[in-house]
Amino acid sequence: MIFSSSMFIFGFLPFFLTLYYAAPKWARSAIILGGSYAFYGWWRIDYLAVVFGMSLVSYLAASIAYKATSDRVRLWAVRLGVSLDLLVLGYFKYTMFALSGLSDLSVALGGGDITIPAIILPIGISFHTFQSISYIIDVARKDAPPARNLIDFLAFGSLFPQLIAGPVLRYKDLAGQFETRTHTAEKFVQGIGRFAQGLAMKLLIADNVAPLADRVFAAPTPTGFEAWLGAFAYAIQLFFDFAGYSAMAIGLGLMIGFHFLENFDAPYTSRSITEFWRRWHISLSLWLRDYLYLPLGGNRCGPLRTYLNLTLTMVLGGLWHGANWTFLLWGAWHGLWLAIERRLGAKSRTNVWPSFIAWPLTMTLVIIGWVMFRAATVGEAMTIYSGMAGLNGWAISPAMAWQLQPTEIATLAIGAGFSIIGHRLKAITGHLPDVMRLSGNLTLMCLACTALLAQTHSPFLYFQF
Repeated sequence: MIFSSSMFIFGFLPFFLTLYYAAPKWARSAIILGGSYAFYGWWRIDYLAVVFGMSLVSYLAASIAYKATSDRVRLWAVRLGVSLDLLVLGYFKYTMFALSGLSDLSVALGGGDITIPAIILPIGISFHTFQSISYIIDVARKDAPPARNLIDFLAFGSLFPQLIAGPVLRYKDLAGQFETRTHTAEKFVQGIGRFAQGLAMKLLIADNVAPLADRVFAAPTPTGFEAWLGAFAYAIQLFFDFAGYSAMAIGLGLMIGFHFLENFDAPYTSRSITEFWRRWHISLSLWLRDYLYLPLGGNRCGPLRTYLNLTLTMVLGGLWHGANWTFLLWGAWHGLWLAIERRLGAKSRTNVWPSFIAWPLTMTLVIIGWVMFRAATVGEAMTIYSGMAGLNGWAISPAMAWQLQPTEIATLAIGAGFSIIGHRLKAITGHLPDVMRLSGNLTLMCLACTALLAQTHSPFLYFQF
């Protein structure tokens, strides 16, 4: 089940909200837990055991660490809890990748192929792992209170609005909200509005430019125009897909009284890669900073170590996205530019590039990186890069031209416009009367639902992570 489905919008969500608001306050965590497990189990009920097991291990490890009277016990509780979470993630996400590499090495050395088992990746496993790890560490450090009870923590670990594709939540940000949170008509209506906006971003923008990106990335010899157009289309598709999901998650959270962290802040207006990572997937950027970059030493061990830590953090962040060399290279690409910008003074000032090239240079670097992120293989990415370099000519080919739909170009232009000035429009609409905002959100919901009913399947890109 996904948010952009008739089953969810017209079936699961109304039923869940009815149960939730009919239940007494003391039972609402249990309702969230039951609804979240039903939501996740709709995909594969057997993988509920994975979600439950990781949550239980994390809960116990954090409890032991919190109550420990010696640093040694506390340290080992953290190590065991984090290691078990990472082992589960490693098995499901990286076993096939590792065995594939060993198989290639074996063949190269004259040996035989290694049998590679077919392992189905549980959706959202990466987000769940990061949230579990942060809980163990925060509680052990006493940066966060332990959950009041197991039900609260299981509900946090499986919270269906964000379980599948984020944002990455930390228990310390929600601990107080699990104990007491407000439920008002104003907050509920605001949640509906955010959900409608996110659904429209996904169905009206992302899904309409997706075919264009798909055709270009499938082309054997894209021209310069085609390659850049396809890369740009994917950049718009990814932003509206993922930011749309995050908006829906935030909206669903508001409907049941939770405030989640905003996950995007106009990232395509960034004037440096450093600024881009302050605006794109904010919850992940903060997690990588607090639980990886800073423990590696951050900027405390001299310039060279700082550059290495930045690069290594982004490489591991790329690996978190997927078990593929493309993600490793994408992470390395961003880590390289973060290190370069740090050398140019990004730590102490915002503008590291001359003002007249800052925005176009940043967007060019981001789009070049998205090619590697989108490609199924490094070879496929190199095909697109060859096209972007003009090695296949620049003009659009007749074979591609006849497939180009006016609606795709129009949607691409609209998406580009909103990605650049959307935050300004949001600020303006924030001053409109409530009735006008509500009418606008209802219109978006109607348009999105119309598009939904015309489609058969609309998966989110970040489900694969």
